Amino acid sequence: MSKVSGSALYRLVPSKTLFMLCDVQEKFKPAIPLLSSLIENTAKLLAAGKVFQVPLLVTEQYPEKLGKTVCELDIEHACANVAKTRFSMIVEAVRKNMTDIFGGNPKTVVLFGLETHVCVEQTAFDLVNDKIDVWLVADCCASRLNQDRDLALERLRHIGCTISTSESVIFNLLQDKDNKSFKEIAPLVKKVSADMQL
Repeated sequence: MSKVSGSALYRLVPSKTLFMLCDVQEKFKPAIPLLSSLIENTAKLLAAGKVFQVPLLVTEQYPEKLGKTVCELDIEHACANVAKTRFSMIVEAVRKNMTDIFGGNPKTVVLFGLETHVCVEQTAFDLVNDKIDVWLVADCCASRLNQDRDLALERLRHIGCTISTSESVIFNLLQDKDNKSFKEIAPLVKKVSADMQL
């Protein structure tokens, strides 16, 4: 496709979008004060992604010590769940999956998880350097300290990431009340998202 027109800018197209869930693991539960709210918002976002058939890639940081992805999140539909030691999600196995799914890079990555100022931030840096549009889902991102999360979101906005929320992403993918997926999506957005003290 040729250069994207102005009207297509900032529109999420399911077939050109990748969801990336970063390191939301069991051992973080006692350490992250807002984790239960993050899990609630992330579960909604993942369920919507499933409806829209947006591919999902999941990583786990050093799972031998930090555990698996929290059991409350349904990641059965993920194209891959990659163990890593690098802070950025952009490791060889993830790159290979991106190429397999999209025949190259996706147009947009919707990125969310832990911790915002470490693994999420470094992943965003790598994606931006690869000329991929990055949407940070702020109400699905957390750090042990809110100030670390908030300053990371500020830095990432400054380098061109779109800072969004789970509901905003869902409605952007939906685009129209007459979308065939509306009936499946409506129950997901009926309850207001959990407050992440942003």
